[in-house]
Amino acid sequence: MEIKKCRLPEFISSFALFEVGSTTLFQIGAEAKQDAWLVLLLAALAGLLLLLLHLTIHHLDPQRDLFELCQLYFGKVAGTLAGSIFAAYFAYEASRNLRDLGELASYVLLNRTPIVVIMLIAVMVIANSVRYGPRVVFLSCLVMIPFIIISYLVLVSMIAGVGLIHFENMLPVLENGLQPVMKNVPNVISFPFGQTVLFLVFFPMIHQEGSLRRSILITYGITALFLLLINQMNVLVLGPKLAETVTFPLLQVVQQIELVEVFERMDILFVLVLFIGLGTKLVLFYIGAVVGGSRITGTSYKKWVIPFGIAVLGMSFASPNFTHHLWVGIDLVLKWYPLIQVGLPVMLIILMLISKNKRGGEEERQIA
Repeated sequence: MEIKKCRLPEFISSFALFEVGSTTLFQIGAEAKQDAWLVLLLAALAGLLLLLLHLTIHHLDPQRDLFELCQLYFGKVAGTLAGSIFAAYFAYEASRNLRDLGELASYVLLNRTPIVVIMLIAVMVIANSVRYGPRVVFLSCLVMIPFIIISYLVLVSMIAGVGLIHFENMLPVLENGLQPVMKNVPNVISFPFGQTVLFLVFFPMIHQEGSLRRSILITYGITALFLLLINQMNVLVLGPKLAETVTFPLLQVVQQIELVEVFERMDILFVLVLFIGLGTKLVLFYIGAVVGGSRITGTSYKKWVIPFGIAVLGMSFASPNFTHHLWVGIDLVLKWYPLIQVGLPVMLIILMLISKNKRGGEEERQIA
């Protein structure tokens, strides 16, 4: 795939929308109840270290994307295997977001429409966006980010304005000690903070290389704080027990907004905002998988759009119902994600540093 450069604001907008993505759809760290904010805080700090790792990998070799780095530093066979694992991971994550989108649309808006129809239409629309490459998607995110920011500000202001927030729901802090908090932190690192490994595919596209690190870190900090506040708002409004058991807690919160009999059904606005977040995450994971197929095989980028689209749609039906889908995501696959999100990048940077030191030693010997 030919790399088309993009400006930093477009990239940062995409990064922010990706981080928010589907995260606000669920209650993160729900088992910690009123201490969910502490789970998110610790996971965000760990995710920051992972992001610094990804930025360091890019800094060591800024011209190559994730799949090229794997093939260069792992070697052809091991690099192809590692690249294939990343491509499969991206495709699977895209399929999970597609299922989330289909379930949400069916639950709120189109309850008489078969979910297979909803998801088929969604994947066709997304595939058409993927066909044009990441730069077009980044430009779209730049256009949509103001609407997302304003929408969330309106929703939060209304929730606070109608008196739904009860700060006593945060107490007592650490009622059951640190054990429930620490138990949930690894899963929250994997989702959503560890997913930033995807951006190793996109980092070489940036024009303003010098500003990338600072801008990404600031954006990460703001989005992590936003996710913490939104996640804890579910507890403040619904209480820790209900926030843990409701399928879509923030949707439940938004549905309680009734302001002077004029501003009602604000859940429609929330669902629209969620669709944009889910769609952004879905399309970026989809692009990551397609780039992987192209890099690994040395074939055209566009040739992989339809095969991966079929794979994403097929994998989205792996679970017979939404409850099973959530169980697989939380209790099964999240336990393996650290091997991909942490293990492979750590191995990669070790090999890159060894290679760099080896080249430095050879250059010194030649000068001597």
